[in-house]
Amino acid sequence: MAKVEKFEDLRCWQEARDLVKEIYGVTGNGKAATDFGFRDQIRRAAISVINNIAEGFGRTSNKEFIRYLEFSFTSSNEVKSLLYVAIDLGYLEVKSATELQQKAEGVKAMNLALIKYLRSKRSKP
Repeated sequence: MAKVEKFEDLRCWQEARDLVKEIYGVTGNGKAATDFGFRDQIRRAAISVINNIAEGFGRTSNKEFIRYLEFSFTSSNEVKSLLYVAIDLGYLEVKSATELQQKAEGVKAMNLALIKYLRSKRSKP
């Protein structure tokens, strides 16, 4: 694993940042933009994905960092679930929602890989 000095160096954080931008993009206009409850919830979930990675990185132990990566992991599931709602309500086309779900799955996979790495180490990366 490459030397990680700040949370911005983490690939999972970089991908989560892209996910946030894309979620904001697809909820900024059209039907999703007018359903304020839905729009705000999916945006909050996406922000939780990225912020838990950053917050966990700032913790003093790998155990705490892992806990926040797990929060990020579950927030990715929330984003994915809300994208199904977006499809069902006609807010997003299946193709667009599926691409975003795949991005959320990618962040989850990266978080899981980092969790496994951290569990194998005694100190922070």
